[in-house]
Amino acid sequence: MSRIILASANALAALVLILATYIPANAMPAFAREYGVSCSVCHAAYPRLNTFGESFADDMNFRLPNWQQLVVQTGDDTLALPKSLPLAMRMQAFVQGRDGESIDPINGSVDADASLDFQSPYLVKLLSSAPLSDQISYYFYAIFAEKGGNGEVIVEDAWFSYNDLFDTGIGAMLGQFQVSDVMFPREVRMTFQDFMLYRAAGVTYDRGILFGKGLGNVDVSLGFVNGNGIEQNFGINSPGYRRPDKMFDNNTQKSVFGRLGTDIGPVSVGLFGLSGQQMNATGPAGTESGSRRTDKTVAGIDVSGNIDGKWYWFGQYLWNSWDGFLDPATDYEWSGAFAGVDYIHNDKWVFSALINHIDAGDFEDTDTIFEGLEMRTLTLAMSYYFMRNVKAVVEANIDLLDEKAQTGNYFTGHLSPENYFLIGIDAAF
Repeated sequence: MSRIILASANALAALVLILATYIPANAMPAFAREYGVSCSVCHAAYPRLNTFGESFADDMNFRLPNWQQLVVQTGDDTLALPKSLPLAMRMQAFVQGRDGESIDPINGSVDADASLDFQSPYLVKLLSSAPLSDQISYYFYAIFAEKGGNGEVIVEDAWFSYNDLFDTGIGAMLGQFQVSDVMFPREVRMTFQDFMLYRAAGVTYDRGILFGKGLGNVDVSLGFVNGNGIEQNFGINSPGYRRPDKMFDNNTQKSVFGRLGTDIGPVSVGLFGLSGQQMNATGPAGTESGSRRTDKTVAGIDVSGNIDGKWYWFGQYLWNSWDGFLDPATDYEWSGAFAGVDYIHNDKWVFSALINHIDAGDFEDTDTIFEGLEMRTLTLAMSYYFMRNVKAVVEANIDLLDEKAQTGNYFTGHLSPENYFLIGIDAAF
């Protein structure tokens, strides 16, 4: 009981201290249907958001001022139902030629080595969002197929947002989201290539709560997440009998993260920090998750801006400290960055470039899979828009690292190049 009281007190204190919400927006044609507007109102080029699109997500809580005129007129002012169920789909299909191989880190066997790969469907996604009251909105998307994984539905983003908590001007979001969304949402990037630093640092999908408020020229956000991702849950059992409920977290300590953001002239700048725990790595080549909890710290800076609504540029740096992650007596530090630019030439043509740079730091020469954090790539992409919501994609990824020969007991590090060239189609409807 004392732990519950303490947790409640901490949550109440958080409500007083927390300041500003940042809500990620995905490509969402349901909004265009609902309000009868073009996708170009919110997107500079699908899925890249323009200034109004960012405001629609951050400040307007995913609704336009006339949203109440578009609900079913039931005569009940306490019921707000959209006239049609707000649904949208996103689909991607690619043909990819690549150098990369699937190498077993234990015995070095090559499990897959396809130089020409038909990746269709690469992704099939269902999305939905709508206002539920003057203050509350919801958002979710479910993946029916991604990266060849068929046969199950995976829910990634899924949350409720409240625009003005207790009339304080504090926004709140509860649910499942990406920690990195307070910096750059991965879902609205223009390239097929990912922001690999976020995945390596483990600041993507998790379950928790995010609060925030703007204070003059400064936006402050503060969040709490379970810290163990979204893939697992745990049964509750009294000795000898299992209860029907489930726990989503496997430890009592939450990960705490926050960001301070402001504009300095035409440049947006943000400072990010996270403190939490993760399970250690063990087993051959560090391929297994252990049972020892270790401290994890992430700190970084992000910058972005746009020129004339044509050039959108952005950059991110993160420093990471994983204490005792392999050896309990050793703290492992590593860092990375990415930077990119999107040029909106016109309604038909968009050109993008992205650099991923990760330094494995203290994980070098550990003879574990974490040597593979090391990364240097340049990605060049071109999009041609048949329609606002349908585009052809051509993209090349150039691996700037030299291949590494196997030296230790295990097959780890940069043993295979990561060059690829792809063409495909990306549509939201």
